[in-house]
Amino acid sequence: MLRARLSVRSLFSGLVSALAIAPAIAFAQEMPLDYRMNEHIIKVPAGPQHQAMLETTVFQPNGPGPFPLIIINHGKDPGRPSLQPRDRFYHMASAFVKRGYAVLVPMRQGFANSTGRYAEHGCDMTANGYSQAADIRDTLEFARQQPWVDKDHIVVAGQSYGGLATIALGAQKLPGVRGLINFAGGLRDDSDRCAWRSQLVSAFAEYGSKNTVPTLWMYGKNDSLFGPDLAQRMHAAFAQAGGRGRLVEFGAFKRDAHGMLASRDGEKVWLDDTEKFLEEVGMPTAVVHEVPPPPSPAKTDYARVDDIDAVPYLSEHGKRAYRDYLTKMTPRAFAVSPSGAWTWAEEGEDPDGRALATCSAKSTQPCRLYSVDDYVVWSGERIDAAEKAAATASVTPQQAAPGSAPTTSVGSTTR
Repeated sequence: MLRARLSVRSLFSGLVSALAIAPAIAFAQEMPLDYRMNEHIIKVPAGPQHQAMLETTVFQPNGPGPFPLIIINHGKDPGRPSLQPRDRFYHMASAFVKRGYAVLVPMRQGFANSTGRYAEHGCDMTANGYSQAADIRDTLEFARQQPWVDKDHIVVAGQSYGGLATIALGAQKLPGVRGLINFAGGLRDDSDRCAWRSQLVSAFAEYGSKNTVPTLWMYGKNDSLFGPDLAQRMHAAFAQAGGRGRLVEFGAFKRDAHGMLASRDGEKVWLDDTEKFLEEVGMPTAVVHEVPPPPSPAKTDYARVDDIDAVPYLSEHGKRAYRDYLTKMTPRAFAVSPSGAWTWAEEGEDPDGRALATCSAKSTQPCRLYSVDDYVVWSGERIDAAEKAAATASVTPQQAAPGSAPTTSVGSTTR
């Protein structure tokens, strides 16, 4: 069975090997908080008798508020939900904090460090959407009780499975919610005898018949999970049943549009239509705060980025990996160690940090970044052939970690 998700990690490259996945996930769960946007983690009560606690990331501007609010909802990675990292939707969150919003990103029951049980209903896509929407509703009710939230100016968004759940949420009366945004919403189930495409169409028809809030839908031409034909069928079923919503079909985005929202470059695609929608539903769009981008390592004159022989400590296997890295899309980063270990990361949040973390997990010596995006950041002295041979002679395949590459979920993902 393959359950589709996107997040905030995506499908821009091949899947990450099992060797690289574990350290990449561990790092994502321990990613440092960004205090420039007052990032912190809270627990939101949810479920029957509010016995479950949802691990929820908060971003907000300086000051007491109240702030308009956006709740952003994640998709589902393959595998056990409890092993899925905390989603942050950092790039989208930054755009909204700049516009004076507080941002909540709840991990639903059973995901990441949230307690409670992940509920699934097999091929019944309508029930799946409603089930996940219950946790979003609990998050909404919690948020409206907070003094720093403007309870009359709220918008809810979701990506992939989170997009399906967001539209399902709109079948209820939602005090204070002005609009819903669906980024590549849906859920894929490749188990036997599951007609998941027609099930999705039926689910969106059900949600449309009960829709209470205006919606915006965004799907890309090269979405590997929910392509243009299916997106049109789902939206048509929603609208014909009475739902209010505009479908935006954008062109091909990198290797897979399903990860657009998690990409550093995705804002160029989603922002204009999102701002237009926000204005239509009475939400603010003006930039009122400056949030500088995270600092990047400085470029050096050590070598050209495509000079493979200049990269220190690499065995022939490592050189082949670096050659492969040069075909990857930005943002990307390549890290190496005197032990001969190496790794690369592509797309998603903080590829620099992910590359270092994955490399360090497989190395007996500290790792350093060699390249970021299209330039070299290495500042050490050149390593001669004898030193390279000595450094790489004892390198095992287990120490040479393949690249960790997100995908529209950014690292490696099928959401």
